[in-house]
Amino acid sequence: MDDTSLRELLLSAHSLAVVGIKDRETEDAFQVPAYLQAAGYRILPINPKLERVLGEPAFGSLGELPCPADLANLFRASHHVSDHVDELLALDWRPRTVWMQRGISHPESARRLEAEGVAVVEDRCLLVEHRRLVRDA
Repeated sequence: MDDTSLRELLLSAHSLAVVGIKDRETEDAFQVPAYLQAAGYRILPINPKLERVLGEPAFGSLGELPCPADLANLFRASHHVSDHVDELLALDWRPRTVWMQRGISHPESARRLEAEGVAVVEDRCLLVEHRRLVRDA
């Protein structure tokens, strides 16, 4: 995806389901959503082990969300991605984008999502790209 498309995607998203969010401030899976929340995005935490994080109630799965998310941000190992894609594709709603954080990629899942009209970003840090394309632009 080129920079223009990434920037448009970041500017059009308002709510982010963060799958695998953590509550430890030293973890990337906490720091990235904390930065994005401070930048004005609504964070919808997904982690069955947490009750609350970043002042928001945490949900056990994407299917438990009370509202659709514009973007699903995955902080899960690549071998777990296909399970999350199965869950996403079974929902009544679809995020416009699935973003796999740095080090996370699953080409088969990306093809499945794109065939359903969902944009996919793999192996890129959402915080880094937001800073580069939106905040510092």
